[in-house]
Amino acid sequence: MYKLAGVMGWPVAHSRSPTLHNHWIAQYGLQGAYVLLPVQPEKLETALRGLPALGFAGCNLTIPHKVAAMSLVDRVDPLATRIGAINTIVVETDGSLTGLNTDGYGYIQSLLDAQPSWRADAGPVAVVGAGGAARAVIASLMERGATEIRLTNRSWAKAHDMAQEFGLPVRAVPWDDRHDALAGAALLVNTTNQGMHGQPALDLSLAQLPTDALVSDVVYVPLETPLLAAAKLRGNTVVNGLGMLVNQARPAFEAWFGVRPDISPELLAKVQATF
Repeated sequence: MYKLAGVMGWPVAHSRSPTLHNHWIAQYGLQGAYVLLPVQPEKLETALRGLPALGFAGCNLTIPHKVAAMSLVDRVDPLATRIGAINTIVVETDGSLTGLNTDGYGYIQSLLDAQPSWRADAGPVAVVGAGGAARAVIASLMERGATEIRLTNRSWAKAHDMAQEFGLPVRAVPWDDRHDALAGAALLVNTTNQGMHGQPALDLSLAQLPTDALVSDVVYVPLETPLLAAAKLRGNTVVNGLGMLVNQARPAFEAWFGVRPDISPELLAKVQATF
């Protein structure tokens, strides 16, 4: 049976998702296609309700639809509810819509790919940024058993409110104290856009970070941000944002097409060629 899936956003032309999913559709000899779905915010409900009639198995959601869509689907997965956003919709056999969030899964899997022995409870985690990516990372780290998460953000109010919402083990750290928050940390995560092409580097001293800590960045353009370059020079193991991008697509693909796809060197090269 021919199945459609796609990515819904506004704008959406920049998305790498078609590269990933169409590669897998071809690799596994499936009948289907993954397409761009540019949908204006005011037309989101109409677009989502039309998915079953158009033969879609589901879709991904990107900016600005990840939060708004939560109230428009028929059910939301518990983890996605904790994250406060959905990035994947599955059209069920009865035509109803289920909302999931695979960003956290993608993030955790990217760490395990880089360091198979990684454990969330290995030591304190320092998270920089308090936006949507931080929510997915924190909720998933908590689910994996993290015992201390130090959250810092340029806006104190955002960090404080997020820490209050999640509760322990999350604790907000003032931006002026961000360098000290790295002392004894086992994992450092940048969830901001600092270090992305066209953005200034993240203003963070790594002096107090243990050299055996894992350092990760959700940014994937460029693959090596200034943060990762500095961490690598110190001997830290680093994880770029490409792993999260590729891994978050796998459970979505499986939900639509019934196959859990592999990440091959060929696929990574194909995605990197789009940067």
